[in-house]
Amino acid sequence: MEYLVRFAQVHESFRKPEIQALADLFAFDLEFLEYSQYSPHCIVRLSNEDAARTLISRSILSKGIYELWGSGPTYDELHTDMHRRTSTLWHEYKSSSFKFEIHAYQATRSLAEQSDLINSFRYLGFDGPIRLKDPEQTFCIFEDCDWGVTEPKKVYFGRLIAGGSRGILDTYTLKKRKYLSTTSMDSELALVTANVTHAAPGKLFYDPFVGTGSFLIACAHFGASTMGSDIDGRAVRGKNGLDISTNFRQYSLVDKHLDNFVADLTHAPLRTSRFLDGIICDPPYGVREGLKVLGSRDGSGKEIMYVNGEPAHLQDHYLPPKKPYSFEAMLDDILEFAAGTLVAGGRLSLWMPTANDDDDGGELEIPRHACLEVVSVCVQVFNKWSRRLLTYRRRVKDEEVEDIQPVVVKQSGTMIGSTANDLNSFRKRYFEGFRDPPSSKEDQTVGGHV
Repeated sequence: MEYLVRFAQVHESFRKPEIQALADLFAFDLEFLEYSQYSPHCIVRLSNEDAARTLISRSILSKGIYELWGSGPTYDELHTDMHRRTSTLWHEYKSSSFKFEIHAYQATRSLAEQSDLINSFRYLGFDGPIRLKDPEQTFCIFEDCDWGVTEPKKVYFGRLIAGGSRGILDTYTLKKRKYLSTTSMDSELALVTANVTHAAPGKLFYDPFVGTGSFLIACAHFGASTMGSDIDGRAVRGKNGLDISTNFRQYSLVDKHLDNFVADLTHAPLRTSRFLDGIICDPPYGVREGLKVLGSRDGSGKEIMYVNGEPAHLQDHYLPPKKPYSFEAMLDDILEFAAGTLVAGGRLSLWMPTANDDDDGGELEIPRHACLEVVSVCVQVFNKWSRRLLTYRRRVKDEEVEDIQPVVVKQSGTMIGSTANDLNSFRKRYFEGFRDPPSSKEDQTVGGHV
């Protein structure tokens, strides 16, 4: 059966991967028949209504899914298509209470025009009562218009099956969250990231750059058990009586929060076995301050320091020594860690910044690993730079590809040096200023952090 998915017209490059990821999670056969990032209307084929309802019920970027009764470039052709395709269905809803809705994209309709459009479908023969609140059936007319053009270029008619999960955005908005920092991930994108990473009951998810726990909260909402770590002990310990566990208590998700600990990815005190179902993270971009990893610059150990007779490294406010860390090495380490800890089919989702000008050999390509398959790449575009959400699937042994390098970097020379800029090409270009990106109709999403 064909269905119409009505998307929110935001984060356009994330919408299709989210729906596909949910179909994979529930093992549904999904076929995209019609999709454009410039339209909120998408036509898909699913096996049945239950699959459509289950699929859309978790989607953050979808407003609803509808049983498609007909479509066409004009209303005359829409009516013809409806008679051809769904006339055998009309009698099933003859006595049901119902209402009509009209959704015009990039256009508006007066009340008189809406009334005329609705009356043009009177051949459906519905005799049930009209109820604007809680009807048994909701029928929708969709118009896809070009900006400034009165007549639609495509029209659809459908019966509402179920709505999406956009209603939870108000619940998880950062404006109401108790424990935050300047780098807390936007709740909408955190929930989308959890969806594409397959967070679900019975799964264990880990964030190695946990910060204030935005990703863990999103994964816990979908039923996953979660834990996290961060090199910055202050973020893990919290302040003024607030910490990551405060957010879990706020949303009544305490039972989904295992714990957090202080560590960097290269010194994580986790067993070396494949036990994680998902890894989800937004690594530091190293712009505000250069990237650091635990250790001393010269690699030597340090004498134990005592404060009031107690070893300094055992005290709550101890800050361990750190050394500069290459951004490219960090990406390499994340993929290597994921390959060694994810179960077969487990997913890794990480955010990665890039410059928008890609014609000078400076932009990082998508990191790759022989044990990890790239599932999707979503792009959030700012002014002169972007960040990409990269999602990988842990291959089973027979699928591993031997000739893929762990990390591919599009650079003309070897990365050498010890300063923050030497070790992070994105940071260097950020402060040097990016060239204006070529003009395009690409999505311009406002927000983000570096």
